[in-house]
Amino acid sequence: MSDYKSNLKRLLQKAVAELYSGNLVFDEITDSGFYCDFDLPEPLNPEKLGAMNDWLSNRDIPCSFELSGFSGAYLDGDASKKMLQRIYVAAFETRDELRAHQEKLAKAAEHDHKRLAAQLGLFSTSDEIGQGLVLWHPKGATIRFLLEQFSQAAHLLNGYQWVYTPHIGRSELWKTSGHLDNFRDSMYNPIDIDGEEYYLKPMNCPFHFIIYNSETRSYRDLPIRMAEFGNVYRYELSGTLHGLTRVRGFTQDDAHIICTPEQVEDEVAFALKFSLYILRSFGLAAFKPYVSTKPKSKSIGSDEQWDMATEVLKKAVVAAGLEYEIDEGGGAFYGPKIDLKLYDSLEREWQCSTIQFDFNLPERFKMKYVGSDGKNHTPVVVHRALFGSIERFFALLIEHYKGDFPLWYAPVQFAVLPIKQSHNEYCKRLEIDLKKQGLRVDADYTQIHMREKIKRFETEKIPYIFVVGDKDIEAGGFSVRSRKHGNLGVMNLESLNEHIRNDLEQCKPKYIQEV
Repeated sequence: MSDYKSNLKRLLQKAVAELYSGNLVFDEITDSGFYCDFDLPEPLNPEKLGAMNDWLSNRDIPCSFELSGFSGAYLDGDASKKMLQRIYVAAFETRDELRAHQEKLAKAAEHDHKRLAAQLGLFSTSDEIGQGLVLWHPKGATIRFLLEQFSQAAHLLNGYQWVYTPHIGRSELWKTSGHLDNFRDSMYNPIDIDGEEYYLKPMNCPFHFIIYNSETRSYRDLPIRMAEFGNVYRYELSGTLHGLTRVRGFTQDDAHIICTPEQVEDEVAFALKFSLYILRSFGLAAFKPYVSTKPKSKSIGSDEQWDMATEVLKKAVVAAGLEYEIDEGGGAFYGPKIDLKLYDSLEREWQCSTIQFDFNLPERFKMKYVGSDGKNHTPVVVHRALFGSIERFFALLIEHYKGDFPLWYAPVQFAVLPIKQSHNEYCKRLEIDLKKQGLRVDADYTQIHMREKIKRFETEKIPYIFVVGDKDIEAGGFSVRSRKHGNLGVMNLESLNEHIRNDLEQCKPKYIQEV
């Protein structure tokens, strides 16, 4: 830690000890300063943070700093251990550096997905429904529909079979899968149905395995790739919930590839290629790959199995030309994984795409296929999700594009504005012609000032605004204002279609082997 950060940390430790009899348990440096976890008799609040700031401000500190916030944090990240109080500190050598950092945070706040969602009418949450449960508003739901439509078509085109599964399952299912032993803390309490315990599903995999087991399988049938948009429910601590990036009910573009041991390397590589294609199709080229290894606490399988599976994943990442880091202990309880983490507007990492090697659950579910030798063999499973969760993926799309979505999945693509009431009939025919082409259109036929109409559609970040006056009608067209390119002059439907053709072509998925 830099000397000025070390000195400031020691003074903060002294302030907490004198003011609140607190003890430092853990601290860690960050690019913008550091944070400290304290064991305190009582939780922090804004007044206590202000008192600490006053205490520090009266000391001779050779740097510029800000006590930027506080939160609860479990010891070692373990919810079964004591809750500590974390204090975040921004610290820089000069006041100009601190000011630049604060300006950066203020700018990022403008692009926060929660703020933009409220402005654009995309989603909301409600205490009446419950924390971490998302309400998708019409415009947000339209974008979600288009994302899912693209993803589903891409899956079907690339050798996946689509399935649907229930939201709940009997407790015996989760005992077999190992979730009740290894994932219970993240599951909701059971539901009693006719004297039996059922659980909201935290994952989709057991259901896909039951589908697989419903028929006798041959090695000639493999690989089998099953996919669905599966709604799952996980208990997250209320203090960790954040917009769409961490919720309690979410949808995964979940798939399970069931294959022979000889096929698994190629299937992992193909799944990674598919993940990269999906991310890049949505313009998300900045991400950090990780290979996540065996958890220290809860896991199933031998060390030899984990080592073998981890090497397969490393090999796939290297073959894809990606530089990766090891996330020690970050694997699933049933196997290691590749995680592709995206960045939000504050440059924080969020796991989205994941590819997981599983050699355990096929044995637990007694999955078999008949090999070329006529004998039964146990397959290998690759779990993978490309968006990760649709909610988190959407949040990062909002922040990446700052709400200015590409034309092909903008919830409203075009706005039609008549200058006078006498232009309304022409504009209504134009609106209908656009909708007949499958385009998403809004129009404003009210008598408010044109400036107010344009301001409304610009606030909604609609990609194109068509303004219609006498000269436009005489020319058989409309004046085009583009958010991306500015004023484009007068166009008609033919010239508009030529202009937007390439943008709309992006909604058509590709066969991955040719990408």
